[in-house]
This record gives sequence, C-alpha cells and structure tokens, in this order.
Amino acid sequence: MSAEPSLPTPSPAPRYGVWLIGARGSVATTVVAGCAAMTAGLHPPTGMVTEDPVFADSGLPALSSLVFGGHDTLDCPLPKRAEALAAGGVLPPGLPSAVAAELDAADREIRPGGPAAGDTRSEEELIAAFASDIRDFITRCGLEGTVVVNVASTEPAPVGSALPASSLYAAAALRAGCPYVNFTPSTGLHHPALAPLAEASGLPYAGRDGKTGQTLLRSVLGPMFAQRALTVRAWSGTNLLGGGDGAALADPAAAAAKNAGKERVLVDTLGAAPEGEVHIDDVPALGDWKTAWDHIAFDGFLGSRMILQTIWQGCDSALAAPLVLDLARLVARARERGLSGPLGELGFYFKDPVGDGPSSLAEQYAELRHFAGRLRDGADGRGAQR
Repeated sequence: MSAEPSLPTPSPAPRYGVWLIGARGSVATTVVAGCAAMTAGLHPPTGMVTEDPVFADSGLPALSSLVFGGHDTLDCPLPKRAEALAAGGVLPPGLPSAVAAELDAADREIRPGGPAAGDTRSEEELIAAFASDIRDFITRCGLEGTVVVNVASTEPAPVGSALPASSLYAAAALRAGCPYVNFTPSTGLHHPALAPLAEASGLPYAGRDGKTGQTLLRSVLGPMFAQRALTVRAWSGTNLLGGGDGAALADPAAAAAKNAGKERVLVDTLGAAPEGEVHIDDVPALGDWKTAWDHIAFDGFLGSRMILQTIWQGCDSALAAPLVLDLARLVARARERGLSGPLGELGFYFKDPVGDGPSSLAEQYAELRHFAGRLRDGADGRGAQR
C-alpha cells in the first residue's frame, strides 16, 4: 500500500507587537493584564469598540496575536504593579495571579527609558538607542509589525527647540519603521522638528490624548446644545484624581497641555469658547480613580436661565485600556493596508485628534465605521467593493 501524502504543516499565525511608552504604568499594566484575561476567556471585551460586528471582517489582528514590550524609567515588575492595581480595585481580585505568565513575558520585554537624571546622551543617541530596542523586539519575537503607543504620564509643553521625551520616543518609532499612537497630551509627533520625518516615513499615526471621561461627555453634550439652539453661557469643570497622572498634572504646565484638548472640543462643537475653566486637583488618596464634575450654564427660550451639572466617576486605567487595544489593532491593520499619514478617522478616540475630522462623538463614530470598511481587503476608503 502506498503511503498517504502528508498534510502540509500550517504556517504559524502572524504576531503583532504593541510597544508601550510608560510600560510599567497603570494604563499599560491594565492593557497587558486585560488582553491576557480576554484571550483566556476570563473576562468579556467590555469597552472594546473593535469587538463590534462592524469590524468582524476588517482583518484586525486577534487579541491572542499581540505581544507586548516597551520603555519605562521605572523598575517595578509588571506582576507587582498588577498586584498593587488589584489591591486598589482597578484589576479584579485574583487576576494578577491568573495572568502572571503573560505579565512576566511582557515585563521581560521592557527596556530602560529616558532621559533619566544625569543622562548625558545626545538626542540622536537617545533616539538611536530607543529605535534599536524596538527593532530588537521585532526581530527577537518574529513580529509581523509593531505599533508604538505612548501611555506615559503627561509632560509639560516643550520650551525652546529641544525635543521632549515623548518626541524622542516618537522619532524612535519612525526610525524603527513603526506606526505611532500618542494616547497622551504630550508633544510626541506634534513637535515641528518631526513633521518632515513623519511625512517622509510613509507610516500611519494617530493621536493625541485619549478621550476617556470628561471630554467624552463634552463631545456628546456640546453638539446637543448646538443642535437644539441653546446658548451656552459658561462651562466650568473640575477633575479630582490621584496616581501618576494626578502627580504629573499637579504641574501647571502639564495641566495646561491636558486642558487644551478639553477646550478644543467645546470650541469646535459650540462654535466659540464659553466662559469657564477646567481645574485639575491632585488627590493622592484617590489612586487610579477620578471624579470629573461639569457645571454648564445655558439660556433657553425667552432667555430662561438654566443649569446642567454632570458628575463622572471612574477608573482611568480601566477606561483607557480597551481604547489602547483598539488603537493598536486598528493602526497595525492600517499599516498592513499601506495607509500613511494622520489617521483622522480615529478622532473618535482622542481629545485633540490629528488630521481633519468632526468633533461630535456621533460624527466621529460614523467616521470610524467608514474606516472599518477602508481596512477591508479589496475595499476603498468608504468600504465599497472595487
């Protein structure tokens, strides 16, 4: 009897890297632990827009295909960081031990960031070192592609021509041939010195400042007032938060960078900036939990004076983590499809989005759904089959 022909060995499924700047912070730790929990079927993908059926045939990388690494100046191992987050109620009890192997694997891929105090390396030397770390990660892990995502604490706006840390990492991402996502209000690719590099790179990029709480609500309420022809006289807000973000935003310069995106949403949706400011208060006892309060004074028919007040209480890391995973998948796929430049269709995720696009959340969501079609094989920019 002749031997039966052997079946071809299936090719291993492609894997995709997610390189996190601020890789040992609360958001990054929640991203890694959450991805592992969903992959193992321990928790549903609550908050992940890319798990909606509209993205089912867009060719996004599977959550199980994501490999994590990153840069950080901290040396607390991810498993320890996860235990601290579980103790603070950010992660479910028992989850750090359930996904300990995945946390350990990601922690082994974290490299020292910078520039640290006393670091004498030039900007060029820092960029080259960071880019080398990313390229080594891609080669060592056999990755199909990698997206660099900045989830580090907010930095003040730069003064002078020197590149801030966020821009050094952004330049390193481009040099390593990786798309870049800025989930923070820090400068990143917005530095004028990087504009020619971003354009010449042929890479897609997105940002900036993830829209997770107060501004998410503003992007819904602002259009409501405009569409109902109600005149907003004043819009004031207060944020109470702790953790690393609370400490970073205690710096007035960092807080100003954060508030710029919040104000832009109101200007874009209302047509003008109303009176009022946003105050950010560092309350260390709150840890990773925050409270955002808005007080809106508006005029109704015949000048009737009215007030709307909102209170948003939530865990910033848990709000941000599913969005970071969404963005990593979307931008990785955009790179596969050969897209380049600012991805304005991802404005749904940001306070201060790059590229052109609407500011109303409903319109941004419509743009995102169109983008799902653009990512499909054989589809044009609006999802129509060629």
